[in-house]
Amino acid sequence: MDNIKSSEQKKEMNDGTPRIIRFLGGRATMFVLLSILLIGLIILVFSNVAFVFYPIKVFFSTVVLPIILATIAYYLLRPILRILERFRIPRIWGIFIIFIGLIGLLTLIVFLIYPFLKNQFANLIEEFPTYFNQMLINVDTFLRTSIFETYYKEMNININSMLDNGLGNIGKIFTDTVGGIATGITSFISALTGFILAIVTVPFILFYLLKDGEKLPQMIKKMLPPRLRDDADSILKDADHQIGAYIQGQILVAISIGIMVTIGFYIIGMDYAPLLGALAMVTSVVPYLGPLIAITPAVIIAIVTSPFMLVKLAAVWTIVQLVDGKFISPQIMGKSLRIHPITIIFVLLTAGSLFGVAGVVLGIPGYALLKVVFTHLFKLLKIRYNNYEPDRTMHYEDVAQPKK
Repeated sequence: MDNIKSSEQKKEMNDGTPRIIRFLGGRATMFVLLSILLIGLIILVFSNVAFVFYPIKVFFSTVVLPIILATIAYYLLRPILRILERFRIPRIWGIFIIFIGLIGLLTLIVFLIYPFLKNQFANLIEEFPTYFNQMLINVDTFLRTSIFETYYKEMNININSMLDNGLGNIGKIFTDTVGGIATGITSFISALTGFILAIVTVPFILFYLLKDGEKLPQMIKKMLPPRLRDDADSILKDADHQIGAYIQGQILVAISIGIMVTIGFYIIGMDYAPLLGALAMVTSVVPYLGPLIAITPAVIIAIVTSPFMLVKLAAVWTIVQLVDGKFISPQIMGKSLRIHPITIIFVLLTAGSLFGVAGVVLGIPGYALLKVVFTHLFKLLKIRYNNYEPDRTMHYEDVAQPKK
């Protein structure tokens, strides 16, 4: 029996077709390679007539933003909708209840929280030049009375002269820059009607996502050939889990960090505690870079206030990071993304360079989705390799063979 199988394998191997060609699909390989070459030529031709793609570019630039915002809101609100359905509330009525709750929450934020934070932000911008100048003076005084006094004096740095010559105006420059940016952004948003229309369409997209979002994977599967539907179903389920886990977990972690930072700063008597807590909450959605951005203004304020305040700030920030790293993030986020820290840093740098702020915010979930797709494709590649490799000792051992 073994001799028969061995002869059959040898016959298959000696049919005149190289193994690499059989692995890539046999006679269809030439067709696939020619198709890839044709696609490359088409891209090359159309890259020279880019105006053809301009309407498509406008379409995507108009549609992408509301879809992303609605998708984020969908994954945040879907668990609430499922809870309402468990109480036998019809889906439509559950959606209306959620929308009413959102309107009430946004009204509370606009009329109560936003004015308070806005006043604190305006006061901080106004006082920033004083904080910055005083910080330079404090650093200068510390260096002149520390063990580095000799080296510092050899550098011949006159802080008063630097302040008089314009370095002290950095705060004012910062204030003017922030004001100019804010004015430019306000004018830009006011003039960009497409952006406003995109924001207005978010509630409508969100409504239909909540209503029919569960049916979307089935609709996508029906458009695919039957042979691909099982793999597509696995990819869609993993992608849905990755997106949901990341968005829900990141928002909960950000809120927890904002609350802890605010309470901690209130306890140590830090100025602008609510504003700094809100800043920490917003920036914490960006791993590694977010905390660095959030702590910078707090450090400046602490240095100006007193050296002991800087110590208390370090203690609060260390406690917050330890509680987040050891308890909150592992419980909420778990290990759903399984992304190495170095990979996260490279993704953030690359996505930020390509797409700016949007790339920094969306780079990690986008990478997680690509990782899901390529993980499944690599799994299929390993299965295909095992099918075309007659020597079983050379097979991948961590791949389940397809059912016959």
